[in-house]
Amino acid sequence: MWQPNLESLDRDQLEQLQLTRLRETLARIAAHNRDYYARLGSPRVEAFTSLDAIRALPLLTKKDLRDAYPYGLACAPHQDFARMQMISGTTGKPVICPYTKNDIAQWREIMARCYTAAGVTGADIIQITPSMGLPNGGFGFHFGAEEIGAFYIPIGPGRTLLQFQLMQDLGATVLTAIATYPIRLIEAAREENFDFGKSSLRVGIFGSEMWSDELRKKIENSMGIETFDIIGMTETGGVGMGIDCAAHQGVHIWQDHYLVEIVNPKTGDVLDDGAEGELVITTLTREAFPMIRYRTGDITRVLAREQCACERTHIRIDRFRGRTDDMIIYKGVNFYPSQIETLLLKHDGVAADYQIVLAHDPRGNETMDIVVEVSAPLSSDQVARIQRELYDFVGLTVEPQFVKQGELPRAPGKAVRVIDKRNA
Repeated sequence: MWQPNLESLDRDQLEQLQLTRLRETLARIAAHNRDYYARLGSPRVEAFTSLDAIRALPLLTKKDLRDAYPYGLACAPHQDFARMQMISGTTGKPVICPYTKNDIAQWREIMARCYTAAGVTGADIIQITPSMGLPNGGFGFHFGAEEIGAFYIPIGPGRTLLQFQLMQDLGATVLTAIATYPIRLIEAAREENFDFGKSSLRVGIFGSEMWSDELRKKIENSMGIETFDIIGMTETGGVGMGIDCAAHQGVHIWQDHYLVEIVNPKTGDVLDDGAEGELVITTLTREAFPMIRYRTGDITRVLAREQCACERTHIRIDRFRGRTDDMIIYKGVNFYPSQIETLLLKHDGVAADYQIVLAHDPRGNETMDIVVEVSAPLSSDQVARIQRELYDFVGLTVEPQFVKQGELPRAPGKAVRVIDKRNA
């Protein structure tokens, strides 16, 4: 562990620390941003005698953050700002997230914990492929690598031949990336006759987008590495909010820095442990941009609060199933793209890329095409089996289209899984 005294606190100690830090955060908002405090209902800090009291406060949405552009929710003097990150999204104003020096130190700390949970030490060589720009990812991996004293290669995305050259010549042992980027590297390695088995890679830390257990297996088998699912977002301070450990029995969220709730996406009501819903996060140690009950849009559930096999005591949530805004409704059937991915990738010969295309026919009826890349032609029995599983497990009556690997367009960043032409 990077911080054994904090990563192994018992449940009562963790909850007491959370309560203390929640009160400190509310007091900070009251002192530095009266409008934000009024939006919360101007709660009396001393009335927060249990963590459950937070349920009386309103939920915060990304629209609220955009409406507050640029610094409407900031809770530190501008002269204390040390840096910023930003998310733009596809609509509306961007969200600017300022950091104080203490916020940067907090980011370094949680990223160091994440690296350590993945078995990464100062002796490793870390290849950082997320960009070092307005999105947060590259800088988070950079700060964490510095904190643990590791040598790192800040190459950023793309430049595949250089990725392979530096990976091989500099002896990279750890690869960090958005979750689908390893698939691009695997495809390029096949074309360039690059053998991951002859490299020093042993660990992959991937996140930023939903990736299924089946995709994880394909990456691990192709690259010969152990992978770890890291989570975090710019709004809550950046990548590093949590990670799965070597036990791979859920994603730990660092509870001394974050308060976790799972709510019903439709009603906002808090759900019991084990029930699937939307992840809501309250930051407990952020100074410049504290988030109170922020709706992340990620679908998950609480798996356990008991001590993990890795001896960490921090809460474990399930790997993300999808996002609330990713849910597809087609002819009355609700499903997530991740359900399609999980089903497809269990079959031999199915590659990692697919697209779901939604449209209307000339008569105005909804249509859906599932286009799937395959590394080799599938048998008629395999095709029939996939069609049956799509119906039995998802409720879809559809005939997938199978194309050769490499035929679907490759996006420069996150993979595009859904193309919705219905409102075009």
